[in-house]
Amino acid sequence: MHKVGLLISDHFQVMGLSTLSIFEFANQVAAEPFYHCTVYSEHGGAVKSSYGFGVESKALDGEAQIDTWLVAGVLTPAEHPATPGIVTFLQTHAAKARRVAGICTGAFVLGQAGLLSSRRATTHWAHAQYLQTLHPTTRVEEDRIYIIDDFIWTSAGLTAGLDMALGMVEKDLGAEVARSVAHLLVMHHRRSGGQTQHSEMLMLSPRSDRLQTALEYARKNLRQPLTIEDMADAVHISARQLSRLFRSETGKTPAKAIEGLRLENARLLIEQSRLSMEVIARESGFRDRRHMREVFIRGYGIPPQSLRTGKA
Repeated sequence: MHKVGLLISDHFQVMGLSTLSIFEFANQVAAEPFYHCTVYSEHGGAVKSSYGFGVESKALDGEAQIDTWLVAGVLTPAEHPATPGIVTFLQTHAAKARRVAGICTGAFVLGQAGLLSSRRATTHWAHAQYLQTLHPTTRVEEDRIYIIDDFIWTSAGLTAGLDMALGMVEKDLGAEVARSVAHLLVMHHRRSGGQTQHSEMLMLSPRSDRLQTALEYARKNLRQPLTIEDMADAVHISARQLSRLFRSETGKTPAKAIEGLRLENARLLIEQSRLSMEVIARESGFRDRRHMREVFIRGYGIPPQSLRTGKA
C-alpha cells in the first residue's frame, strides 16, 4: 500500500484537501486500496483552514513510513511561513519518502526546508517572483502547471494540484488509470506538467454562453479554415451579431481570438510532443510552417523552434 500524507498548518488553503480525491478515485478505478491517505499537522488535532473551519489531523510522526508527502499551501505565504517544527521535520524526514510535493504555495515550505536548493520549481504565478527572491538558487518557472525535479514535485495554483496528483497516479498505476480518474472527476483532461498556467480561453474571458460555445467550437476545429460564418452557424446567430459579441466581451475580433487559440495549440504541441513543425502547423490551422513562424514571432516575440533546444 502506498501511504500519502497531506501536511497542513493553520490557515492552509482548503483546496489542498481536494488532492486526496484523486487518490480516493484511483483506488476505485484500480479496484483495490492502493493508496492510504492521512492528514497530518505539526501537533495534531483540529487545524484552522483559510475558510475558518477546522480539519482534524494526526501529529507528525517521524516513525510513520510515508511514501508521498503533500504539503498544502496558504493564501499569503509571506504572512504565514512554516513553523520551525515543520521545517525541521521536512529537513529530517523528507528524503525518506518516495516523493515530496508542494501544492501551490506549499513550495514555500519546501523552500524553507532547503528542498528547492538548485532545483526547478513552480508555484502560483502571483507568488512566483517572491519565491524566486527568497530562494535565488531555485529556478522558479512561473508558467508551468507542475514540475518534477528528482523526488521533489511542485504545482502551480490550487487546481493544478489535481493535475499533479493525477501525474503521480499515472506514474504509480499507469496512464489508463489516470485517464479514468480524470473522467470520473469530470475533469476536461489531465494537463501535463509542462503546460502553461495561462489559458487563452481564460484570457479572452467570454461571459455569454454563446461566445463560450463559439470559442469551444473554434478550439475543437482549429485544423479547419474557421470563418466567422462557421462559428456563427455553430451558435445559431448571424456573423454580424457574433462579431459584435467578440468585440464587446473580449475586445478582440474573431480572427484575433482564433489566432490566439491557434498559437496556444501550436505552443503546447511544440512543448509536449515530438511532432514536426510542419505537422504542428497543420494541426493548429496555419497555412504552413512559415506562416506559423510569422504569427509566432508576432505573438510571442520568438520563433517556434526556440522552444525546442537543438530541434527544428
